[in-house]
Amino acid sequence: MSLPASLDRLMERAAELRAMLETADGGQVGALSKELSTLDPLVEKVSEYKTLEASREEAEALLADPEMRELAEAELQEAKSRLPALEREIRLMLLPRDVADEKSAILEIRPAAGGDEAGLFAAELFRAYQRYAETRGWRFTVLDYDESELGGVKGAVAEIEGQGVFARLKFESGVHRVQRVPATETQGRIHTSTVTVAVLPQAEEVDVRVEEKDLRIDTYRASGAGGQHVNKTDSAVRITHLPTGIVVAMQEEKSQHKNRAKAMKVLRARIFDAQRQALDSARAADRKGQVGTGDRSERIRTYNFPQGRVTDHRIGLTLHKVDRVMMGEMDEILDALLSEDEAARLAAAGE
Repeated sequence: MSLPASLDRLMERAAELRAMLETADGGQVGALSKELSTLDPLVEKVSEYKTLEASREEAEALLADPEMRELAEAELQEAKSRLPALEREIRLMLLPRDVADEKSAILEIRPAAGGDEAGLFAAELFRAYQRYAETRGWRFTVLDYDESELGGVKGAVAEIEGQGVFARLKFESGVHRVQRVPATETQGRIHTSTVTVAVLPQAEEVDVRVEEKDLRIDTYRASGAGGQHVNKTDSAVRITHLPTGIVVAMQEEKSQHKNRAKAMKVLRARIFDAQRQALDSARAADRKGQVGTGDRSERIRTYNFPQGRVTDHRIGLTLHKVDRVMMGEMDEILDALLSEDEAARLAAAGE
């Protein structure tokens, strides 16, 4: 299967940009460099592909030479084994990209059904993502952590900063179900509880314009399972975005100013995510053929502690290592989800 002829035009454009940069003035350099930086990874892969293809053709021509046949067969075998994977990489790079993929992310976890047990599992899942972030070298900053009396959470929010965080974690949004014997269960019965996870792309002020007139800001005294600042000052902040009805409350910090800054960060992420969902009609239409439906009420995963397994229902993946997953070993699940999404997008593009 030959690569699209448009790749030759991309190679020509990259060469043209390099030539233009040699004579460009200060006002042009930024735009030219930015365009070239987006093309360079693809150009590198295409150059590698063309070199390998040339080696294959040369090896095929040498098969007729008895003295060179053995060497030619080895080179031909290597080229044939590498070309399909390289071609797939190039086709993936040619697919339309989610502009949010390279962004950092906002993680929100809240208990759903199951009372205290749901809150306890929400806290454990939050820590599992924190451990995973640490293994990737990402910065994990807790923005809000509303602890319950039993040590669980009523809600937890974190900012995860790093290259491509959203691309890696975006399929974690949805309902996560846990099946286990709760610590509060005296008769050893297995309970089923659920928590909701939302992973939102980090939004900068340039991504989302929020007008002050569109906000209603309420302050109140923080409440929770503890903390010196609880019920002493009006440090907690609730911001309502009137046009969308989105509400964000924050009480983690003692400072009202810091709570407001954190709330605005989460508010921008939620507005940005809502805008992306509303405007990207093509993505919405294709969603059924991809990983899940994108609906955050969809049950995506079950953590069964008695059987020691984790099952992702969207791709039918079951791993018998629930304890290790809860310690942050999530790569096997995330890799499988990303591979499934890539395969679906390639199929939709007519591979």
